[in-house]
Amino acid sequence: MKIGILQAGHLPPDLVKAHCDYPEMYMQLLDGYAFDFDSYLVVDGEFPASVHEADGWLISGSRHGAYEDLPFIPTLEAFIRDAYKAQVPVVGICFGHQIMAKALGGKVEKFSGGWDLGHTDYDFDGRKVTLGAFHQDQVVEAPQDAEIIASTDFCKFAGLAYSGPALSFQPHPEYTPAILEDLIRLRAGQSFTQEQAKQALNGLKDEDDTKRMADEIATFFKKAHAAKAV
Repeated sequence: MKIGILQAGHLPPDLVKAHCDYPEMYMQLLDGYAFDFDSYLVVDGEFPASVHEADGWLISGSRHGAYEDLPFIPTLEAFIRDAYKAQVPVVGICFGHQIMAKALGGKVEKFSGGWDLGHTDYDFDGRKVTLGAFHQDQVVEAPQDAEIIASTDFCKFAGLAYSGPALSFQPHPEYTPAILEDLIRLRAGQSFTQEQAKQALNGLKDEDDTKRMADEIATFFKKAHAAKAV
């Protein structure tokens, strides 16, 4: 099964140098599940010719807002709607989660409550799942066709499942604790205060539930692909 990674943003160069960029992070996250991968720099206008160019799509995070007036955003929204109509499975992470909600009828805002940083405990259908958070924007109204599958007191719409098939999450399962730490340190004093960064860094754990989320994403892709093949 081929997964197309739609790269919607560029990580800071220092972070890429120390670790890797978005496509490699997702390939590492989903390593061992027998997927092949292609990646497309949609943030720079590089889009697949068709939603059928891959068996499933994964939309990355981004420092951009889903509500910004940027050339790639309307094209990406149209691609999401086309994939949804064609029953090609789509997964969105952070910005990907937000742009999917916006494209399918929801609403995204720069949240007045501020940032969620560092390791956060999410309620996934009654299970506690700890994952890395790094966002101020969030979905504030879910599309009519979406079911809430993950939430916190801070972020009501932290995970959405659609009938499309489509699945999206606000947290970053692709961020290892080391990546999350370096990103917080890099952006401290710019996007958020040093005190906010210190609090987030103090709460970082050595391990989180990345593997559980990788299993969930891989299972979603495989089940959707198998259903379509029937």
